[in-house]
Amino acid sequence: MGLIIIVILGAVLGYIYGYNTNGFIFSSKICLFAGITLIMPSLFKFELSHIKLVWEHKPVLFKGMAVNFILLPLIAVAIGFTTKDFGIAAGLFMLATLSGGGMVMHWIKKSKADTSFGFLLLFINLLLVTLSLYMLDIFGTYASSYFEMEYDNSTGIGRFADNVLILLIIIPFIASRIVRFIKPLMALILHFQKYISQISIFGIIFYLFGLQNTQLLEEVWDFDIELFPIAFIAIVVFYTLIFFLAKFIYNHESPQERAAFWHTVTRYLTLALVIATFTLGSFGVSMLLPIMFAYVVQIPLAVYISRKVDGDMV
Repeated sequence: MGLIIIVILGAVLGYIYGYNTNGFIFSSKICLFAGITLIMPSLFKFELSHIKLVWEHKPVLFKGMAVNFILLPLIAVAIGFTTKDFGIAAGLFMLATLSGGGMVMHWIKKSKADTSFGFLLLFINLLLVTLSLYMLDIFGTYASSYFEMEYDNSTGIGRFADNVLILLIIIPFIASRIVRFIKPLMALILHFQKYISQISIFGIIFYLFGLQNTQLLEEVWDFDIELFPIAFIAIVVFYTLIFFLAKFIYNHESPQERAAFWHTVTRYLTLALVIATFTLGSFGVSMLLPIMFAYVVQIPLAVYISRKVDGDMV
């Protein structure tokens, strides 16, 4: 639960800072910071030889792809439309397409799943972040009419895809290969990875909630306060459905399918938050609400599942 405290503290302090100052102006450098501090360490143990697992476990891989890029987005759309809010729906949809996360390998190891396959899934899902961005762009284009909102493609998320690919995937991957040659440095980073991750998450959330655009949350609180409980209920329903879906679809006797299970029930929340902050102009500040509440739902849910599992997914 310490991570929840870090998230809440970072959000509150960042918002207070932005409220009492002119706030931060968004810079894409935050993507590079997130890539180096959060994504790069998770790639240290990824071996190119893991790619052969794609052919060995094709059915599991394709099953996971279908779940994460077809079924979950459909669930997010269904829930999002019931909220009657474009921003909340967009936030849910983005979460649905961003599989895994910084702690997914922790849960995979804890459940005695196949860690090599888990690392492969982590790498593939990172490569598919650009697909997630284009899916969100398509969602904005076609769903905006339902919410009677305008979505300008010229300012849509699709135009950020190249930067995200470079800053969050290519550079962290190259950096991870370089650091692997410097054994003492890699060992040092791995030893303190938990603390580096926590400090990084706090800094990223503090920065993002201190942005000038994020201060618009005050308007939501003043004029659309009902969106807060709506977003919370939507997130609870979303995670409940994906948990039971994942429990039903995957064969929990298989170590590979247990790894795929965790890549389904966990979402890449900090990455979602980073992406959301530079798309608020397209979807509205309420897009932040489901992502904020996802932290306080996903982390306890993962702990609960892990305790129930105790190494056996039946």
